[in-house]
Order: sequence, then C-alpha cells, then structure tokens
Amino acid sequence: MYEVEVKVSADLEAVRDRLEDLGATRKRTVVQADTYYDAPHRSFPETDEALRIRRESSDDGDESRITYKGPLLDDESKSREEFETGVDDGETMDAVLTSLGFEAAATVRKERERYWLEGYTVTLDAVDDVGEYVEVETEVTEENDLESAREGAYDVLERLDLDPDDQLRTSYLGLLLES
Repeated sequence: MYEVEVKVSADLEAVRDRLEDLGATRKRTVVQADTYYDAPHRSFPETDEALRIRRESSDDGDESRITYKGPLLDDESKSREEFETGVDDGETMDAVLTSLGFEAAATVRKERERYWLEGYTVTLDAVDDVGEYVEVETEVTEENDLESAREGAYDVLERLDLDPDDQLRTSYLGLLLES
C-alpha cells in the first residue's frame, strides 16, 4: 500500500469553513501521541524512513498502532510505502522495541480533525510546539497510481483555497526537531 500525502501550513478556522462550504463529511476528532524510534542498525533520518507507535484517543476509545514508513518515492509529495497494524498495548510494544535496541527519538502530539472530501481524507492538525497544518491524503495499491492520486490531492488543496506549491515535505517530527 502507498500513502499519498500533501501537507501545507494553514489557518484551520478558514479551512474548516471552506470544508463546510464544499459539503465535506466531518469524521471525528482525535488526539494522537506519536513516538518515533531510531534503529540500532541504521539511521532512519539518513534513509528517510520512520518507525513509530501511535497512541490515539477519541470519544470512541483508545487505540495503539505501529507504523513503518519507507523512504519518500518522489520529489513532489510525501508519497511513500507504508505498513501499519494495530497493537493491543502501546506500552508493551515500546518495551519490545527498546529491548531490541530501538531508541525513542521524540514524541509528536497533535489534535486532528478528520474530514472526507471526494475520496480524500482532509485532516486539520494542531501540532504541539509546531503549528497548524492541513494534510490531504489517500492510499493507492499500485505505484503507477501515485501521480494521479497526487494530482487529485492538489485539486482538493486548491478547492480549499490552499496552494499546492506551499506544501511541506518535512514530517511533524522533523518540524519539531527543527523548532
């Protein structure tokens, strides 16, 4: 599976209003704490990979997931191969990783509002110590579908009165570490 994602800095209130005008479906709001890990056998910042445990809380309850993100696949978006699965206990998964030599690098906390618009998930993110951002993303199963999915994400950004040329390819972890 491939994740196609574009992200821009934005005024969330203005985007929220525009989503309402466009008839987007509001999904839910969640709070996430993403703990990123460094590998003992290679440098993820150098290889442009990421390994994280995400702990998510919402009105529906709490859940934890582990995610591996491969290197970026193009120079025009944050598209990458991704593998993710649920874990019953985030603390136990953390213990497994640290016992294997992985070290927690940083934790990114954010509040996310999710919307659905024309086949894309639009997420309004308020990220602690980093700022406000909008992500437009979708998933494709074939690598040859990346370009059309990316163009669709750009179209969604434009409909939200946001400029795809303003996109950031830096992760929230990278932005946090830069601040």
